[in-house]
Amino acid sequence: MKISRIALLLVLGAVGVQAHADESHSTDSTSKTPIENYTYGTKLDIDKVITVTDIPDQCGPVPAQMTYEDSHGQRHVMQYQVMGTGCSNG
Repeated sequence: MKISRIALLLVLGAVGVQAHADESHSTDSTSKTPIENYTYGTKLDIDKVITVTDIPDQCGPVPAQMTYEDSHGQRHVMQYQVMGTGCSNG
């Protein structure tokens, strides 16, 4: 019983370290680029989408971010609102 608990702890620890490493890498690349807030009048020049954040499992509007390159190769981070995926339809 103890061995299975230790094995489970090691597996969860390894997954946590990997998730933290992925998260810190993605925040390093976006921390250098200022975050722009989207409004309906914003003129977008999107040539290539690099990343889009996952939508939280909440009901209601939630912030999301998209990292993209424009037609001049400049990297941008756009923050906008989307509907969360936690609302039930019935």
